[in-house]
Amino acid sequence: MTDGYQPSPLVYSFGQGRADGTSAMKETLGGKGAGLAEMTNLGISVPPGFTISASLCQTWIDTGAFPSRLNREIDLAMQRLEAETAKEFGGADHPLLVSVRSGAAVSMPGMMETILNLGLNDITVEGLAARSGNPAFAWDCYRRFVQMYASVVLEVPKAAFDVVHDEALAAHGVSRAIDLPTAALKTLVVRYKALAAERSIGEVPDEPLAQLYGAISAVFASWNTRRAIDYRRVHDIPDTLGTAVNIVTMVFGNLGEGSGTGVTFSRNPATGEATLYGEFLTNAQGEDVVSGARTPEPIAALRERMPSAYQELERMSRTLERHFRDVQDMEFTIENGQLYMLQTRRAQRTGQAAFRIACEMVTEELISEEEAVARIPPGALDQLLHPTIDPGAALDRLGSGLPASPGAASGLVTFDADDAAERARAGEAVILVRRETSPEDFHGMVASKAILTARGGMTSHAAVVARGMGKPCIAGATELDVDEAAGTITAGERTVRQGEWITIDGSTGIIYLGQADLLTPELDDNFHTLMGWADRIRPMKVRVNADTPADAHRGRDFGAEGIGLCRTEHMFFQGDRLLAVREMIIAETPEERQKALAKLLPMQRGDFESIFRAMEGYPVTIRLLDPPLHEFLPNDPGEQEALAEQLGRPIEAVRHAVNRLVEQNPMLGLRGCRLGIIHPEITRMQVRAIFEAACTVAGRKGRVQPEVMLPLVATVVEFRRQALVVREVAEEVFRERQLTVPYLLGTMIELPRAALTADEIAREAEFFSFGTNDLTQTTWGLSRDDSSQFLPYYLEHGIIDQDPFQTLDVAGVGRLVQMAAEAGRRTRADLKLGICGEHGGDPASIAFCETLKMNYVSCSPFRVPIARLAAAQAALAMRGTVDRTRATV
Repeated sequence: MTDGYQPSPLVYSFGQGRADGTSAMKETLGGKGAGLAEMTNLGISVPPGFTISASLCQTWIDTGAFPSRLNREIDLAMQRLEAETAKEFGGADHPLLVSVRSGAAVSMPGMMETILNLGLNDITVEGLAARSGNPAFAWDCYRRFVQMYASVVLEVPKAAFDVVHDEALAAHGVSRAIDLPTAALKTLVVRYKALAAERSIGEVPDEPLAQLYGAISAVFASWNTRRAIDYRRVHDIPDTLGTAVNIVTMVFGNLGEGSGTGVTFSRNPATGEATLYGEFLTNAQGEDVVSGARTPEPIAALRERMPSAYQELERMSRTLERHFRDVQDMEFTIENGQLYMLQTRRAQRTGQAAFRIACEMVTEELISEEEAVARIPPGALDQLLHPTIDPGAALDRLGSGLPASPGAASGLVTFDADDAAERARAGEAVILVRRETSPEDFHGMVASKAILTARGGMTSHAAVVARGMGKPCIAGATELDVDEAAGTITAGERTVRQGEWITIDGSTGIIYLGQADLLTPELDDNFHTLMGWADRIRPMKVRVNADTPADAHRGRDFGAEGIGLCRTEHMFFQGDRLLAVREMIIAETPEERQKALAKLLPMQRGDFESIFRAMEGYPVTIRLLDPPLHEFLPNDPGEQEALAEQLGRPIEAVRHAVNRLVEQNPMLGLRGCRLGIIHPEITRMQVRAIFEAACTVAGRKGRVQPEVMLPLVATVVEFRRQALVVREVAEEVFRERQLTVPYLLGTMIELPRAALTADEIAREAEFFSFGTNDLTQTTWGLSRDDSSQFLPYYLEHGIIDQDPFQTLDVAGVGRLVQMAAEAGRRTRADLKLGICGEHGGDPASIAFCETLKMNYVSCSPFRVPIARLAAAQAALAMRGTVDRTRATV
């Protein structure tokens, strides 16, 4: 060891106004530990305690052991805790009890473990009873500890304890364990211990220090539970972070009606309203609120119950919000009228609330416009676009509950998380219905369209997780009797069974029978204000992928600055157009083919005119026919016979055409520019339609910017051949119309060879549009249609970190994109660059595009706002001028 070397501490204490850590140490202390340290340093009333570094989490998972110096540091921290509280850990007279809780750098609510009242045994419980003067309280704490320790450390199913618990309540005619006689609570403890010994290979230890190390190990182990791994995957949290462990002196909300516990937000996380929002329970511990086992009261009722504590809570809330400059999610306990803060963290919120809060904090001069833009996760916009129930729909009300997460959804009822996931994989829309959810249900919640629970409140597990994922949720629907074993929901005389349709409105809390008509929501002033700030920040343009006039208008409504991809083949799959295309494919002579193309020309021209008008002078990139021709022909023999009859051709001619176009690998066969080279008359028809439409709109004082894109180019020779046809037809139209329209001619870079020879292609092409869908397929050797058979396995087992079709593979595909962009601009300095695959709406991929200084990204209409926001955030990140920490939405 080097002289003077001092290893970093493994334990960080806090208490009595001073802490070893700060809020800046989240990587070490986790979010919870960093919050406790910061609140302590701010002088806020926090029970003393200490945090074990998250750096030990992976060590324990890998080895199952701790470094020897941890024991010494824990001993010192416990001695400090005993001195600060005047209590003794394991002491018979004045016992010190602690909670042991997880806390990762990124909040993962409900995903890891907690144990309360640690330090109780048959001796210390008597000391707690004597000190408090309330034996029922002491034994209630003891039975809670035994249950939690056995469930978390010994892995005894919680449901086993629930049976014993419910039997005791029924036998004494009470609804809460705290109302049981002391003798009954003592019996519960004995039965719980026996159950733990019977259902596990160990026992609940009596020695407090053994309890402590067992709990610490279990919290570290909970980092790798299925629900925690699933949560990290959904929220893109690295597996390497690990969790810290927080050991905090117990304060008791279950000492009587003058005590309580709750969760509150400094602003409403559903609407953004600047008022305290939350819930509390009297004579309870924190697990009672978040588990949903009891339905809590709204935080406003605390003003009447305990006015002094409520005023102090308001003051602390304002202090913390102004200090952290963001909305806070806080846990608190009131012990005999004294308020203690147990946690503060950045609050999760709905998309609607995120925009309102950001805008109002700018008005309040808490944050800047740039910070407001940087804080909104682009995914929050998905929530703003959630459907609502059509006001004109005929609805059959089943019941109601608490509106825990906004938006409406219809789905088939399922009562089991595994069933929900399986049905969703089969393409079914499902709604997960539970008495109350637990972290074990997380994968089913991810798969479901919405969540409905009979128990719990606005801060229950179901509510918090649903809001975080942007899914509609109703909690505390006490009008409903949910029988998970029988697979039924009963409301009065009415019963809904597994697999039947219901609709829930998470904004109103109402549940309806059947499948309701849903509407797309309107966007409010806060949305437009913040998006205006984003638009001023970003240099990169955002276009829309639009194949119809309706898509073009929708894209413009969402702020698109042009069309980055108009797929002309999508115009062919309807009515008379499809018949004309089929006639063209089956044609046996150039004359027959030309006759069919003449029918398509006015149809295409009309579509292009409407699209140009919708874009109001913004650029429109039109890709010439790309897919293989077999996609337009029927495979079913009956449909083939019907087609032959429609065209007046022998059935043999149709079958011959179908067989002639069969390819072993059609996606790498006769398609794209290869079609135009073999059948130039197709290119001529499409180009004529484009420029006749452009001249018509321009001739009526409209503005047009057509950009003609040649697909699947692999060589510069292919580009030259097709470019010659395009320019020749364009000049013909200009002469005929006596009008010239400026245009660009470019290509889609979607093959590795095109990327590798981009410098050559750029001598001819005026723009590159990266078709990253096919570029990913051809680079990875993957089929989007078939890769679902193994990609989930690859993701689950860490073979790949991201689905390359959802987020651009920067190391592989991205490297080709970068090479092509740099080589193309070396040849042609003003080469316009864009991206038009599905990655054009993915925030991480957009950030990569910003590093290459692309001119634009293009995406589907409903992702245009996401792309606008992500492009602004990418620009801010490149500048490095603001804190880009985002709220969790």
